[in-house]
Amino acid sequence: MATFLHRVGRWAFRKRRIVVLAWVAVLAAVFLGASSASEAPDDSSSMPGIESQQAFDLINKRFPGAEADGAEARIVFVAEHGQHVTAAANRSAIGKLVAAVADGSQVAGATSPFDTNAVGKDKSTAYATVTYKVESDDLTDASKTDLTKAVEQARDAGLTVEVGGSALETDAGQGLGEVLGVLVAAVVLLITFGSLAAAGLPLLTAILGVCVSLAGITAVSSAFGFSSTVGELAMMLGLAVGIDYSLFVVSRYREERAKGHQPQEAAALAAGTAGSAVVFAGLTVVIALLGLSVVGVPMLTKMGIGSAGAVLVGVLVALTAVPALLGFWPNAVLSRRDRKGGRPTPNTLFSRIGRTKKAGTSTKAARGVRWAQFVVRRPLPVLLLSVIGLGALAVPSLDLRMGMPGDEAKSTATTERRAYDALAEGFGPGFNGPLTVVVDAKKADDPKTAVTAVSAKLAGTKGIVSVSPARFNKAKDTAVISAVPSTAPSSQQTQDLVHTIRSERSAVESATGADFKVTGTTALNIDVGQKMQDALIPYLAVVVGLAFLLLMLVFRSILVPLKAALGFLLSVGAALGAIVTVFQQGHGAGFFGVDETGPIMSTMPIFLVGIVFGLAMDYQVFLVSRIREAHIHGEKPGQAVVTGFRHSAHVVGAAALIMMAVFGGFMTGGESMVKMVGFGLASAVFFDAFVVRMAFVPAVLALLGKRAWWLPKWLDRLLPRVDVEGEALTKQAHTPRDSSDNDDRRTPMRVV
Repeated sequence: MATFLHRVGRWAFRKRRIVVLAWVAVLAAVFLGASSASEAPDDSSSMPGIESQQAFDLINKRFPGAEADGAEARIVFVAEHGQHVTAAANRSAIGKLVAAVADGSQVAGATSPFDTNAVGKDKSTAYATVTYKVESDDLTDASKTDLTKAVEQARDAGLTVEVGGSALETDAGQGLGEVLGVLVAAVVLLITFGSLAAAGLPLLTAILGVCVSLAGITAVSSAFGFSSTVGELAMMLGLAVGIDYSLFVVSRYREERAKGHQPQEAAALAAGTAGSAVVFAGLTVVIALLGLSVVGVPMLTKMGIGSAGAVLVGVLVALTAVPALLGFWPNAVLSRRDRKGGRPTPNTLFSRIGRTKKAGTSTKAARGVRWAQFVVRRPLPVLLLSVIGLGALAVPSLDLRMGMPGDEAKSTATTERRAYDALAEGFGPGFNGPLTVVVDAKKADDPKTAVTAVSAKLAGTKGIVSVSPARFNKAKDTAVISAVPSTAPSSQQTQDLVHTIRSERSAVESATGADFKVTGTTALNIDVGQKMQDALIPYLAVVVGLAFLLLMLVFRSILVPLKAALGFLLSVGAALGAIVTVFQQGHGAGFFGVDETGPIMSTMPIFLVGIVFGLAMDYQVFLVSRIREAHIHGEKPGQAVVTGFRHSAHVVGAAALIMMAVFGGFMTGGESMVKMVGFGLASAVFFDAFVVRMAFVPAVLALLGKRAWWLPKWLDRLLPRVDVEGEALTKQAHTPRDSSDNDDRRTPMRVV
């Protein structure tokens, strides 16, 4: 592997104009494809294999023309203090609003609160329901304008009117997002390298990779069903790994130049050594992302595929575009001291990795050396402290409650949140999460009697406060009933209630011949949460198993991959505990701009596991490969750890800060779920890079000693050798001779 990538790096450096033109041509091609592509499809909410989805499908089949997941507007009316919504003036204003909205071409139905008994007990609150034939994204501007005008007219009449539901859903405020992440990344790179060119090169190549990825996803979005969410995740991950991968190659290039190598050979060696680590780190990320298909949720599968493509593009850019651009500015990426010829010694004094003079060790590298020496001297206390600390942070995750945050998690500045609060106050906490029960009476002897029996059973169930009249389809063999719980949508009592209703299905079917299924937003969230929970263990087994084999191949060890998996579980557990602490329990919620606490997004745990596992393995490969590189060159285990930290600790730290900046930038937006994702990923990267990789990993390696690199002889013979550490390049590394072209000779390296 190292030899092949060495040739790739050399070729890219020599043929830099061709490589750059090729990437420009690729960028132009995908942009051309994106410009002529059909509009990206909407996010699919399809969840195969769960009862809620089966009920939605049945409604769509038996009630043609009105989709079960069509847009809905729940218009809430609150009379002025001391007045009633049933007063003549208020009643007239509400009637006019319902009549005006009902005439819309996309409206399936509009019900008056006075016809459906949708008036609160104290008569201060009422609501009207408007259902549409299409989903919210398909609503025309005319339909939205009609609803908005009708609401304003009712407000002019003296009523407080708020609108919930999906029809007029307010978009969350946009934060600085990626811009903030890129700015912080630029500052970190500038501090790390001390050179504007060195800081700008990873940013430039990462942006190139992201542009190619996003344009490519847009070009094939119609064919593969990629929604805008796929592109957003691909951009976030592509930007983070793209900067990191280029950072490692540029850092290794500077290191090889400091050893006395001419530019072309330094670029080739960087591609052969750091490039090998990039390839295998990228493969672990791809494995984790493609593993999302195990969950069986189409949306997650598509997000995984699109993001994996962005990561692969980032790897290719780091291996080809970075060496090519280094060919145009071979000295510009060096520090000011190195550009002036202040490097300590030629390559002959660096014949063995780690045997550098103190003068040749930067301040950042020296800090890494001192820390590694401290850990090597006291491995057991460091190990215990890191494990206990991360374990303590993970404890709140035992209280994890999963769901899908709705209007209750939005800011009180939005009309949806105000409508939610008004309904909860006027009709009870469970009113915002009604259960939709679909009764299939096609096989019943008397469908109407069967539906009536199901309604009576629901009404008599403890925890149900009201049941709506059944709404039949044209064939009169299927009915939809709405049942309102007495508890809030996200409460454990409501979840238990759904399970209770479903447990009575067999008895009802035996008595009436009719079958029923429970759906609605509340039931859907419960089912999705259960599906995610059931899929987590198989997903972990597939992803960790494949990555274990890959890392065993890379490091020629059994204990090192095992240590990597255990460290990853610690960092994910701590990150999940931090999410529960802030977003569910509310500790520090105000500091992070969280308006309302509630259940954790159902897809968050498995999403966190998938992405963080891949990113955590980045640091594992980059850091431990340098430690193994020193080990195979003859250094003792403890000294190999110190040497590995000398060369990579400050770079891994910079890479982690960049990823945290990119992910943390998404917390500046207004959407609660986006904040949760950004916070979770940033926290996990922090715990993994600065606790697991900087404390747990060196402590374990120091305790294991040579046993860390143990591999059974029979297995060693079976596994192919990939040479990530660049053993085959050792002789080339000892001889700074370079068959460079004319451009190289014009930019010689001063050797002092």
